[in-house]
Parts: sequence; C-alpha cells; structure tokens
Amino acid sequence: MILIKNGQVIENNKLVQKDILVKDSKIEKIGTNLNYECDILDATGCIVMPGAVDVHVHLREPGFETKETIKTGTASCAKGGLTSIMSMPNLKPCPDSKENVLLQLELIKKDALVNVYPFGTITINEEDKELSKIDEFKDLVYGLTDDGRGVNNLSILEQAMNLAKKYDLTIASHAEDNEYKTSPAGEYIAVRREIELAKKVGCKYHFCHMSTKESFDAIRLAQKEGYPITCEVAPHHLILNKDMIKDANWKMNPPLRSEEDRLETVKALIEGVACMVASDHAPHTELEKSKAYDLCPNGIIGAETMIPIIYTHFVKTGLISLDKFLDILVYNPIKIFNLPKRDLCVGSVADIAVIDIENSHQYTKEEILSKGKNSPFIGMSFYGFTKYTLVNGLVVYKK
Repeated sequence: MILIKNGQVIENNKLVQKDILVKDSKIEKIGTNLNYECDILDATGCIVMPGAVDVHVHLREPGFETKETIKTGTASCAKGGLTSIMSMPNLKPCPDSKENVLLQLELIKKDALVNVYPFGTITINEEDKELSKIDEFKDLVYGLTDDGRGVNNLSILEQAMNLAKKYDLTIASHAEDNEYKTSPAGEYIAVRREIELAKKVGCKYHFCHMSTKESFDAIRLAQKEGYPITCEVAPHHLILNKDMIKDANWKMNPPLRSEEDRLETVKALIEGVACMVASDHAPHTELEKSKAYDLCPNGIIGAETMIPIIYTHFVKTGLISLDKFLDILVYNPIKIFNLPKRDLCVGSVADIAVIDIENSHQYTKEEILSKGKNSPFIGMSFYGFTKYTLVNGLVVYKK
C-alpha cells in the first residue's frame, strides 16, 4: 500500500487537502488525516491529480532508437506527470498493418513505464499513396494519423475517414499542404479542405498542433455548426513566438508563429476551440540538432515541461480554472480518443501525478530523462514540476 499524505486535490474548482490510499493498483480510499502502516509519499505543497494524458508523443521505437526508445521516452513522460500517452506512428516499420502494430505493442509491453496507446497510419509507410490495412488493425489502435506528414491525397483521406467512421476511430491530422509546406497558409489551407471532407463524411476529426488564426477560425465555425471536429495546441505555440528563436532547439513543425498567432492560440485554448494540450514530444540527437537551423530536423522534446508550462502560464495567472486544467490535460483527451478512463476517485486505477505548485524550478539539461535534449525551455523556470508519478499503483517517478 501507498499513502499520499498532505496533498491537495481539485474539487469543484477548489483545492482541498486530502490523503489518498493506494492498494493493489487502485485508489482504495480518499479522506482527511488517513494513517496506515505503509509507504508514505509526502505531497505537502502539491496538487494530487489524475496523471495527464498526452495524445501526441514520438517514442521513435522501432526504427529510430538513437533518438529515443520506449523506455527512455516513457521515463521522460513519467517525469512529466504523464501516465497515458498516444504514440505517433512515424516509425520503421510504420504501424500500417496488423503485423507492424503487434510488433510495436510487444515492445510497449516489455519496456513502457506509462500506458501507451498507439496510432495506426492512414497510408502505407506514411507515403500518401496507398491506404493502410486499417481493417486488420482497427481493434489494436485508438486513432489514425500520418503525423509528421500531411495527407494531400484526398481520395485516400476520404477512404480513411469512412473507415474511421465505421470503426468509431478518430483521425488526427497533421494538416500541411504540399505546396505551401510549413508556412501559415500551408496549415490553414489544409485545415479548410479537410474540414469540408470531414463534414461530408461525418467522421470524428482532430487537428494536431494548430498554430494559426485562420485555422482556429475554420475549426471554430465547424464546431458551431455541430460537427465533431476538435483540435489540440502545443505548449510551445502557447508561450513562444518566432521572434524568440535562438537556435535549432527552437525548430519544430509547425514552426513558431507570429505574436498575433500565438495570442490566437491562447484564445483558442481559453475559449475551448482547442479542447486539449499535447506536447508533440519529438526527440532528436544532439548531433542532428547541432547542425545549422535550416539543415536540422524539426522537433523539440516536451513531455517533461507540459504540465509546468500550463500550470505556470495559465492556472497560476488565472487564465484558466483548476477544473479546466484537468479537462485539457486529462478528461478531454480521454473522451476524444475513447481511451480507458482515469480519474481521482475510489475504485479508479491509481494513475496519479503529484505536482509541486509552491516551488519554482529552473529546468536544466542535466535532469532530462529523454534521450533528446532538444528543448527551448532549458534555463526557464516554472511551477508545477512533478514530485511523484504513479502508474497502476506503482511509483514510476520520484524526484
């Protein structure tokens, strides 16, 4: 048994001091002044919350283990208070067939420290030429995406949408037009045409890492019309803009945008047009990121800093409520992708994050557990870093 003592839980948008007893992977009891002969985790000055759910994590294995492995990637997630993640499929081999998805699931079962739910690809090898064998692996994945590349073959995309609707899967789009690429127009032109296609088919459609005013305007309108179209925003697009770029550790796709677009991203989150935050954790080697900005790969790590950024810049400042903090980091991702439910209540699986909200901490390169050290947030200070993370009742991270 484990007893989490002296922490505060979020109840009706307020912090309430409660102790939590964990037994046999489940939450056994929640109350005040609990005392048991067992392992004690002191949560003084901390919020005790359901572990965060991140639907956009690149674990790189199989195929790119020099950048990250399932073991190191999920250790980084545990450090960040993430207890359930969805793994992106730009792997080798891609999860575009039942055989390849099963290979990935075996590696996850062997090495993952947190719950990992894989995406299957929309197209074979993410090449935008041939539909993946979705009928084969539909029961093994929680969504479909060719993340890292935009699907510009609208005929194939429509086929995938119809299958997603048939099997009640959500498509997650990396919206990028092949002609305009990473420019703002590259995003919102793709968003607009994909929305029209999704409206025609009637499937559940989710846009990854949205970053432009025009994209949010199109999504907002589709939502007002009642279509099941959702989107996420990334922490870096919420607090950074293109004028801040220093080096290759600030390079990602979509790239950092103008200050106007950053403010529109914040507005979308506050209004609920963007219903969740996702890290787009994308590790690369230090050698790759040491190249000139134009020559190095896109992507930054973000699993360890997502909760601290949102707590510091949005909860602590009063921009969002405590309840909304849980919605965008836990409940909405579960709902949109039909993931196994998690909550902080008696009987629930004990997937728990204990975050320190009293002490500011400066993020350092030395503490990073990911293989990738490519973070623009190194040297920045935040509240809300994780003190303990539990998954299935076991402590998988302890500061």
